[in-house]
Amino acid sequence: MTVPPTLVRAIGRWSLVATIVNSVVGSGIFGLPASVAGLVGAGSPLAVVLAGAGIFLIVLSFAEVASRYDDPGGPYLYVREAFGDLPGFQVGWLHVWTRLLSGAAVLNVLASYLALVVPAAGTPTGRVVAMVGGMALVTAVNIVGVRQASWTVNAFTVAKLLPLVLLIGVGLWSVRDDVLATQAVAAPDWTEAVLLLVFAYGGFESGILAAGETRDPKRDSAFALIVGMLAVTAIYSLVQLVVVGVLPHAAQDTAPVAAAIGVLLGDAGRTIGGVAVVISVYGWLTGFALVTPRLVFAMADRRELPRWLARVHPRFRTPDRAILANSAIALALGLGSSFTQVATLAAITRLLIFALTCAALIAFRRRSARSAGFTLPGGPAIAVAGIVFSGWLLSTRNLAQGWGLLALMAAGFVVRALVRRVGDGAAPIGPPASDTAR
Repeated sequence: MTVPPTLVRAIGRWSLVATIVNSVVGSGIFGLPASVAGLVGAGSPLAVVLAGAGIFLIVLSFAEVASRYDDPGGPYLYVREAFGDLPGFQVGWLHVWTRLLSGAAVLNVLASYLALVVPAAGTPTGRVVAMVGGMALVTAVNIVGVRQASWTVNAFTVAKLLPLVLLIGVGLWSVRDDVLATQAVAAPDWTEAVLLLVFAYGGFESGILAAGETRDPKRDSAFALIVGMLAVTAIYSLVQLVVVGVLPHAAQDTAPVAAAIGVLLGDAGRTIGGVAVVISVYGWLTGFALVTPRLVFAMADRRELPRWLARVHPRFRTPDRAILANSAIALALGLGSSFTQVATLAAITRLLIFALTCAALIAFRRRSARSAGFTLPGGPAIAVAGIVFSGWLLSTRNLAQGWGLLALMAAGFVVRALVRRVGDGAAPIGPPASDTAR
């Protein structure tokens, strides 16, 4: 009897940290400081810290829940184990669409900023070529092997952080009170600023999808989440401080990080900032093609998505069909939409995932069915705080956005029912065992 190929465990602890950071730090940090400065002015660094503290409640809940499992699936797996198949499926379904919509949005950013470096990318044909070429390359890297994809994510994570570290290292010594005074806002809106920043902190929940290919996920997942998000919070807050401290009227600049580097280093700084956006976006796409297909793979393996998506490539031992499907759908969405159209729904779906994963921690504590590699002190209370925080954010959304979320969830139930009806009626297949890389 031929044993089917399995996923290979090749992602180490620090590679997982890099995956978490890469999943969060995308193109948003290069435009975020201007928007936040426009809402709360010189107080914007404090808003970054407050939002980071709120999201960290959710991160801590994720850390304990993730440390109970060594299978792929992330929040989909946790909620399914805590509350049953249907809630688990909905979280997985929404998570897939959160990632696909985010991928489509980032593809639009890639084309827009690449046009600043290569003007031909700004034409309709150039836009298509930029999106197709970028997605094709990251897809190929991920199909060839998880080791190569992991190394690529590591490299791009370092590359995207270099200009931010440069800005912080040079700019912290150049913050001026008179520049801070130019950021004054007549009517500060702290609520809107925190909401905007919480959305910018999203993505960490996707960095743990590849647990089936992590060497020691029960030990490393919590470490990677906590270290990665502390690093992101520090970077976001210091970048915000430098931008509002060296760039007068920062809210008026559409490329605030590049402009701030330009103030510090001259015209070359703007060029560095522009290139950094392209690197950051491409690095995010590499991580997107690494982690999202693992969720598709896990759901297909349980007959909640078409079973053919659960194939493992016989040579490369990667979920090649899930990778191809993920890239193709994101590319189609990106080519047919704008950044604004797809980003809003992605943010809303993420909030429900946050709340249900926090609730899963409470359910697991009551059962004590699985041992946790990381036990969060005061876990249930922190999880409740995370649920309240997510619920508050959801309550700020308008009625049309709420109906959009419900429609997407209804579509998921239809897809699941159709897949199970055309299946062979066999019992769901659990996740395959994974080999440890030597």
